Amino acid sequence: MLDQTNSLSRVREQGTWNEGPCVSVVIPCYNEVATIGTVIQLVLAQQEVQEVIVVDDGSKDGSWEVIQQIRAQHPRVQGIRHPQNRGKGAALRTGFARASAPVVVVQDADLEYDPAEYSVLVKPILENKADVVFGSRFCGAGAHRVLYYWHFIGNKMITTLSNICTNLNLTDIEVGYKAFRREVLEQIRLCEDGFGFEPEITAKVAKFDGVRIYEVPIAYYGRTYAEGKKIGWRDGIAAIWYILKYNLFVRAGAQAKY
Repeated sequence: MLDQTNSLSRVREQGTWNEGPCVSVVIPCYNEVATIGTVIQLVLAQQEVQEVIVVDDGSKDGSWEVIQQIRAQHPRVQGIRHPQNRGKGAALRTGFARASAPVVVVQDADLEYDPAEYSVLVKPILENKADVVFGSRFCGAGAHRVLYYWHFIGNKMITTLSNICTNLNLTDIEVGYKAFRREVLEQIRLCEDGFGFEPEITAKVAKFDGVRIYEVPIAYYGRTYAEGKKIGWRDGIAAIWYILKYNLFVRAGAQAKY
């Protein structure tokens, strides 16, 4: 079990943040030249954002060049490049290691999630009610593009299995929008390089005694495969293994693996 008591006490003694930007946004990016520039600009426009950390995960389509151009114009933007594609989880570990703000938000590079909703996502943390917040595409009034039925069923099955193992009552563990107190992330050892990040972080947060987990409704502007969607049915099958692996066979480590 994690030795996190002192850390959480320090975090909660800080209370709420009332002034100034307080969010590090980490954006993993792989071959998203059509959207990455727009996403970064939208993120920068949010008043909560202190810094934007974009990790190009070996893109070959010009995404890195767009990131460099924006970075040259905006001092709040950091750009980091993996020479080879390593996966979403690896990109997030790289970004988390650079984050310096009290709150860390994961932002996908594909415009499926709206940065204008950061105020909703981080509000439970800023009000000192939560340590981790999951967005949910399935529990609220946000706009939701109507797409693949079997993706919806698969997500429900994966989330249900995760809930059985963690004893949480989440509705959407595969959601791309998650927010964390940075001190919590710093004490979780993350290992998965690909889309296994989602079930892994869920399992390890659930094992972190004392962490308060909230869920908030968000809008979802999903893409089709023709529009560039990457996750597929094989990732869904793999998620089942990751849920079992990190809930039944692997204990949460005391240090994050960056």
